Amino acid sequence: MAVDPVALTQALIRRPSVTPTDAGALGVLEDALTPLGFACTRLKFSAPGTPDVENLYARLGTAAPNFCFAGHTDVVPVGDESSWTMPPFEARIEGGRLYGRGTADMKGAIAAFVAAVDAFTAARGRDFGGSISLLITGDEEGPAINGTVKVLDWMRERGERMEACVVGEPTNPTRLGETIKIGRRGSLTGFLTVFGRQGHSAYPHLADNPIPRLMRMLSAVNDEPLDQGSAHFQASTLAITTIDVGNPATNVIPAKARAVFNIRFNDHHTGEKLTRWIRERFDRVGGEYDLKISISGESFLTLPGKLSEIVAQAAEAATGARPQLNTTGGTSDARFIKDHCPVVEFGLVGATMHQTNEHVAVADIATLARIYRGVLDRFFVRP
Repeated sequence: MAVDPVALTQALIRRPSVTPTDAGALGVLEDALTPLGFACTRLKFSAPGTPDVENLYARLGTAAPNFCFAGHTDVVPVGDESSWTMPPFEARIEGGRLYGRGTADMKGAIAAFVAAVDAFTAARGRDFGGSISLLITGDEEGPAINGTVKVLDWMRERGERMEACVVGEPTNPTRLGETIKIGRRGSLTGFLTVFGRQGHSAYPHLADNPIPRLMRMLSAVNDEPLDQGSAHFQASTLAITTIDVGNPATNVIPAKARAVFNIRFNDHHTGEKLTRWIRERFDRVGGEYDLKISISGESFLTLPGKLSEIVAQAAEAATGARPQLNTTGGTSDARFIKDHCPVVEFGLVGATMHQTNEHVAVADIATLARIYRGVLDRFFVRP
């Protein structure tokens, strides 16, 4: 019996796999893949100070080239469950839409992966001139330490190679087939603490107020654009996300002030260069400060070429519209995969991802499976 991508999506949603809990989601996926001939390997990784994470690598075939579908079964918390009109883990269908946490991000795409492989091998057999793999993590919505990055290390150690990869992130803003992501901006977060000397607000000359210095430091990095964009990326952005003094008194100058800012940067920059640029500007302001930098990912780009064209052709054949190529949005695990092979992202409509009443059109799940099938047809061209 052919794999029903909608039924498989429902089965995955009914496993409340809120990061880092698996809740049986990977088992549901294994049960669907094993009858198709996949060799499934469960991979559990640990690191000090982080939760253990279950991952899955499944491969059909042993020959090259290896085409990989990548994604994650973990989902974000539901928030206030009473605000959902449809229970978040019951996977109800109403009005042609499937509701539940993870429908868009990204259990629907994972189910479409499986249905696509099933349809492809039903038509071509298992001797199609290569291999198909699924790399599925339970750590994409979490710290991303014990997930994809460690699966990729495990693959390298075993000599497992990928020649191309599609990540099933919900790339489309309003309708299926709008957008293929060929890269993502990098993300740098700065944690700034400026030190002064506490004192009475009536005698400011006897104190050293850190707040004006903090404001000047933030202005030094925020007031002018970082760049004007590049050929494939929009302009880099800096957002100040919090300023905190923690001072309950109105007549006390505080001893320190804190701020956090986030930079989403394009391929004009690297995290290292931006860190130097930030410190140079803070040093010009002067005074004692502490700066901690966290870089969750560098910018990356898969230049338009064979892989993006294959996905674009498959999407256009199924939807009648040719997708645009862009690099907008946040980060994804494609930032790790890009070091191993060409990678693009294409999935469902993401308008409700991470929101209350997350949902997708039922018809879109079936269409996405046809698109992924079309990708496989075009990648594994008959001799």
